[in-house]
Amino acid sequence: MEFSIEALERDLNNMRKYYESGKTKESSWRESQLKGLRNFVIENEEEILKVLKKDLGKHHVEAFRDEVGTLKRSIDLAIKSFKKWMVGKEAKLPQIALLSSAEIVPEPLGLVLIISSWNFPFGVSLEPLIGAVAAGNSVLLKPSELAPASSSLLANVLPNYLDNNGIKIIEGGPEVGEQLLHQKWDKIFFTGSARVGRLVMKAAVEHLTPVTLELGGKCPALVDSLSATWDTEVAVKRILVAKYGACAGQACIAIDYVLVEKSFSSTLVELMKEGIKKMFGDNPKASNTIARIVNKKHSNRIKSLLSEPKVKESVVFGGSMDDDDLFIEPTILLDPPLDSAIMTEEIFAPLLPIITLEKIEDGIKFIKSKPKPLAIYVFTKSKTLQRRMVSETSSGSIVFNDAIIQYAVDTLPFGGVGESGLGRYHGKFSFDTFSHHKAVARRSFYTDFWFRFPPWTLEKFQLLEEAYNLDYIGIPLAILGLKKSKRSLYQACD
Repeated sequence: MEFSIEALERDLNNMRKYYESGKTKESSWRESQLKGLRNFVIENEEEILKVLKKDLGKHHVEAFRDEVGTLKRSIDLAIKSFKKWMVGKEAKLPQIALLSSAEIVPEPLGLVLIISSWNFPFGVSLEPLIGAVAAGNSVLLKPSELAPASSSLLANVLPNYLDNNGIKIIEGGPEVGEQLLHQKWDKIFFTGSARVGRLVMKAAVEHLTPVTLELGGKCPALVDSLSATWDTEVAVKRILVAKYGACAGQACIAIDYVLVEKSFSSTLVELMKEGIKKMFGDNPKASNTIARIVNKKHSNRIKSLLSEPKVKESVVFGGSMDDDDLFIEPTILLDPPLDSAIMTEEIFAPLLPIITLEKIEDGIKFIKSKPKPLAIYVFTKSKTLQRRMVSETSSGSIVFNDAIIQYAVDTLPFGGVGESGLGRYHGKFSFDTFSHHKAVARRSFYTDFWFRFPPWTLEKFQLLEEAYNLDYIGIPLAILGLKKSKRSLYQACD
């Protein structure tokens, strides 16, 4: 889809008319588009893996684990389930509502905009698209220009599998995104930084457009001193793969820092050093397993994080960089200054600060002092600590004794809270995000409640009160005059 203001407005007008024709609401249309998405992923799997390697340096296995595999599963679930999701559900009414019924009916929102990010170019583009299509919407998708090979594949190949009257893909940078936000949409779904998320919300205000914001924030891990050596080694392995294996820590749900008791910190650091060598060898760059930084700008940003003198002094492992190859070695930092950029900004790099505490419970206060994260990861066998973490902290999700696995679970909602985002998706939650759940009520003409109509009397006042209290004994007693109101006529009729 080529971009110009005139062409954009013309295409959006045609897409809105196509939606209003009712075509996208048909179950046959939804099914055909979902099957088209599935065919795109299956038939272009090798090319998808190649462009992810080109854009992000992702190893093919990691790319399949995090994007191709999860997308196949999500599409299959939608194809299998969307007809069931479309069906209205009965809403239970109180017994007093004689000869009445109600249901909640999901309906598509209309013409929706999806703006995705670069760190999961296919996952965060197609996961919401699956939900939007299953819900019966017309959709315009803008992939991130920071992953150009992935964006190009989506823009030039995916349309061959879809109905381009109802679904379009547009490429472009911030200026294109800005123009898109000035248009009228029935929903905007955005994945990216909190800074841009604020701009999206500001633009959405003009048309009172509902938004879903998938942002991020700094995701902490809290590591208790596990009694068994085996448990500790497993915990470390899971932390390392979540940090250095999740696109080199560039995933919004990757671990940003680890909280640990001071007495346990040296043990943890040594286990991490050993774990990094086991996973990535003595020369991680040559392992072809760690993803590269997305571009030179981000590489320079990360370099500046490590350039602060006191931050540089806190590096206890790694730290080397190759600017030409956009490679940064897995790096561990011990107690960098809490007011440094590495502890106040999203890292999006294979840099892992470890912050020591006097006791592990202090981690709750530490986490609560920061903006609400997208995810909290807690490694502990203590049921008491688990209960406290659930009840005393707020985050998009919380995972005990693992990390990132919640992203791959369709039955769990994925999304943030506060500064880490607004709204949720994955599985049926994606369908719900792009649907309006409409209340539908039906009444018979054969029954009515005469006391809801003027002129007002003390008796009607009492009957309304009994009805709202669902007092099925009080209502007939009041009608028969056997139960008197404690209110005065002045209160009822003044």
